[in-house]
Amino acid sequence: MTNKGKGKSILIWVLVTIFTLSIAYYQRKTGPTHPKSGKVVIENEVIKYRLSRSHSGNDEEIIKIEVPNKEILGIYKYKRFKVDEDWIPVEMERGGDYLLITLPGQPMAGKLQYMASLVKGTRAYRLSEEFIVIRFTGTVPIVILVIHVILMFLAILFSTRTGVEAILKRPLTYKYAFITTILFLLGGLIFGPIVQDYAFGAFWTGWPFGQDLTDNKTLVAFIFWVIAVIRLRKNKNNRTWAIVAAIVLLAIYLIPHSMFGSELDYSSGEVITG
Repeated sequence: MTNKGKGKSILIWVLVTIFTLSIAYYQRKTGPTHPKSGKVVIENEVIKYRLSRSHSGNDEEIIKIEVPNKEILGIYKYKRFKVDEDWIPVEMERGGDYLLITLPGQPMAGKLQYMASLVKGTRAYRLSEEFIVIRFTGTVPIVILVIHVILMFLAILFSTRTGVEAILKRPLTYKYAFITTILFLLGGLIFGPIVQDYAFGAFWTGWPFGQDLTDNKTLVAFIFWVIAVIRLRKNKNNRTWAIVAAIVLLAIYLIPHSMFGSELDYSSGEVITG
C-alpha cells in the first residue's frame, strides 16, 4: 500500500471511530435507564439534580441532591410500577449539604415509579413533570460487563468500517465483514446473554422464547451479517449485502438500548419481556 493509500485508510478509521463514538453516546443518553438530569431555580439559586432510572442489586437506591441551603426541604412519593396501590409519601432526609431520596430495594427486574419536589416556604418545585421509573437489576460482574461493552463497541466500529469499505469498493470488505460477524457473535450472542442472566435471571428472552427488543434486534443484525459474509466468501466483489448489513446494524443501534426490556409482574412474580 502506498503512503497515499495508508493516509486515506487512516483517515477513514478516524472518521469511522468518531462516528461510532457518536452512536455510542446517543445510545447511552437516549435509553430508558439513563438518569434524568436537570436543574431547578429557587429564588435565584440553581440546584442541579440527577434522578436514577436504574439500580444494580436488590438493596435500596439512594439519590443525592446537593442543596446547601438548609431552608430548602424535599419531599417525594413512590409506588411499585403498574401496581394498583397508594403512593407512599416521604420527606427527604438531610445529609450535610445533600437531600436524600431513599427508594427500597426490589426483586430482579422490579420497577418503582417516583416523583420528587424541593420545598421552600409554602412553594414546592417539582423536579420532573412526570413520574420517574427506576428498574432494579441483578449485579453483573464488572469484568463481564466491560468485555460485553467493548465487544459491542468494536462490532459497530467494524460494521461501519465494512460499510465504508464496501461503498468505496476497497479490497478488505470481506475481511472486515468477517471480523464484524465474530465480534457481534461474541458481544451480542455470547456475552450479551451472560450479562442478561446476571441482570434478569435469563440468558435469552428474544425470539422464539420472548419478545425482548434488545435480544431480537441483536439476532436480526447477526443474521444479516452472516448472510453478508457468506455472499462475500463466494464472490469478494459482491459487496451489496455488506452495505445492507451495516445499514441494518446502524438502524438497530439508533433504537434506544433497553427499550421494552424485562419487567417484573408483581402479581405473578414472573419476569415479562417485550
